Amino acid sequence: MTEQSNALGQPIGFPLDVTLPRPRPPATPMVGRHVWVVPTDPAAHAAGLFAAYREDAENRIWTYLPYGPFQTEAALSAWLTPAAAGTDPMFHTILDASGRPCGLASYLRIDPGNGVIEVGHINLAPRLQRTVAATEAMWLMMARVFDELGYRRYEWKCDALNVPSRRAAERLGFTYEGTFRQATQYKGRNRDTAWFAIIDKDWPRLREGYARWLDPANFDADGRQRQTLIALRPKALATGGV
Repeated sequence: MTEQSNALGQPIGFPLDVTLPRPRPPATPMVGRHVWVVPTDPAAHAAGLFAAYREDAENRIWTYLPYGPFQTEAALSAWLTPAAAGTDPMFHTILDASGRPCGLASYLRIDPGNGVIEVGHINLAPRLQRTVAATEAMWLMMARVFDELGYRRYEWKCDALNVPSRRAAERLGFTYEGTFRQATQYKGRNRDTAWFAIIDKDWPRLREGYARWLDPANFDADGRQRQTLIALRPKALATGGV
């Protein structure tokens, strides 16, 4: 991007190349090869999610979330029912290839006027973590934001102490933008918030990398990747991007 100036010689932001506001995300399924990402239906999904989350006997998956762990299916359902009824956050359930619920993720802080949206409330059951399906679920949500809805910015935020979340964001192509100290609190403790984002200028390069990584030819007969997601991304352009 070249620097822009106004008639007074003052530096200003580059002109927008997108019409605002952008559409809100539709409540429709996102279908991949390994997963479906669908609007959360507590009546249909609570039991399966509870069973999947119970596989984490130490409750590690709840440490950095402001709610949980839930000791009974009824308790999970009581939290999930009003959460899923809202439009921001907009909760989605991740279903594996057999249709079993194995995780949650949401769109939130949806800002059509500025073309900005965040992904959050990500909670993957142990069976989903570090799998092709987990990566595909995140790719499906990104592709909807950029390719289908034409948003300008996609954000990921987490507790700055949540190292697995920070590593996941960077692997998925988000750029670290800084840490907001004492940004919020939860469960009676402070949270410094690490900010990450992908912008529309980054997306073509990242889209190509995902297509190459998700190609079945990138996996051997045992399902092991031949090349990493990071290795398959085209390099950033000197004029912008990450």
